Amino acid sequence: MPKPLVAVVGRPNVGKSTLFNRLAGRRIAIVERTPGVTRDRLYSTFRWRGREFTVVDTGGIVLDEKDPLSVQVRRQAEIAMEEADAILFVCDAGEGLTATDLDLADLLRAARVPVFLVVNKADSPGYVQETADFYRLGLGEVYAISAVHGHGLADLLDRLAEALPNAGGPDEDEDAVRLAVIGRPNVGKSSLTNAILGEDRVIVSPVPGTTRDAIDTPLEWDGTRILLIDTAGIRRTGKVQGSVEYYTLLRTRSAVERCHVAAVVIDAAAGLTDGDKRAAGLAHEHGRACVLVMNKWDLVDPSVAAGRPPSRDLMLHRTEELRREMPFLAYAPVVFASAVRRLSIREVVETALSAAQNHAHRIPTGELNRIIRDAIEEHPYTAHGRPLKIYYATMPRVQPPTVLLFVNDPDLLHFSYVRYLENRIRGVYPLEGTPILIHARKAQNVERSAA
Repeated sequence: MPKPLVAVVGRPNVGKSTLFNRLAGRRIAIVERTPGVTRDRLYSTFRWRGREFTVVDTGGIVLDEKDPLSVQVRRQAEIAMEEADAILFVCDAGEGLTATDLDLADLLRAARVPVFLVVNKADSPGYVQETADFYRLGLGEVYAISAVHGHGLADLLDRLAEALPNAGGPDEDEDAVRLAVIGRPNVGKSSLTNAILGEDRVIVSPVPGTTRDAIDTPLEWDGTRILLIDTAGIRRTGKVQGSVEYYTLLRTRSAVERCHVAAVVIDAAAGLTDGDKRAAGLAHEHGRACVLVMNKWDLVDPSVAAGRPPSRDLMLHRTEELRREMPFLAYAPVVFASAVRRLSIREVVETALSAAQNHAHRIPTGELNRIIRDAIEEHPYTAHGRPLKIYYATMPRVQPPTVLLFVNDPDLLHFSYVRYLENRIRGVYPLEGTPILIHARKAQNVERSAA
């Protein structure tokens, strides 16, 4: 059975994300004094006394707020409560009992799962005494804690473990293909994520920068496990204002570092921008497999807008533009899609899975040496009057495929010849979607084959 799910809910700025981070054992959720920083649901796994649980952080709930974004935040929290096996209702000891707490308690009393009333920020004996007022909420025992310092958590987690069903087996995501959806703000990353999932799993808003955390969602696609990671928009460094934006950028970079393949989403209607190049460059610099997704294609191609198949000539023209403007991503396939119309959503996922498979491909050593030997025989390379000699080639690691050449002098290997060797390898093994790294090392005590 799956691991029990625990939802952390409450009004804004009561320390839900601090508690979430404390349980997760690392800083996943952004923590700020600014109310409303957490918007989407964030999931993580935590252990207590040998048992595994999944905890989900949610945005602050404001029941009477009419702002469209606040309404979506509230809906996301409600979904988390519907999914949960238990709920941690977090209040603020420093501010005391509020009208919003009373309204939320009315909502939670109808829950069909255990609700634990957690009064956070009880950092001093005085605050612990004042938490008695929260019994007025009628939710049973009050657990006074300090998420920052960890005070009171042991008793809470002991009772939580008793109330939850037995945890499931090993983490289902360990062998999943990690697919990160990245791009500059407001290109449709969350819309694409929702289209892939077939549900409104991530908040979608026309306001740039709605997604602030990297959000992991496990799914299964035709028998393949995927961990889908929606990320915040990547902004220009000079536009990163305040610590929220700073940590958002760190989360996105972290998501790219741990993914296998990145789907770089580009707004086809707006055209290629420097922001798109920065997002794609981030994936390339980290050696991730990459797929370029031209989203909102229905706003560009009249054929799609009219319900007809996309124009091949128009797609070819845009592909040539991408190759010209981003030559460093010549290996990345291009998919023309529309998240809103659900155009080519299956192609996006299957292309990403193919790229991830290529990212993990290992070329047999004998075959690799044959390719390198043939390349040298056709075009030998000389620099400063000295010939480059490649004695042996091997692939010590994958993700990305990495070729190590044992040579007479690594300084002789010019980047243009590296590109030539890469093209020769791709001529036999296209490995679409993944970079191929080639490094040189001075040969020492290596059997010199006739390469």
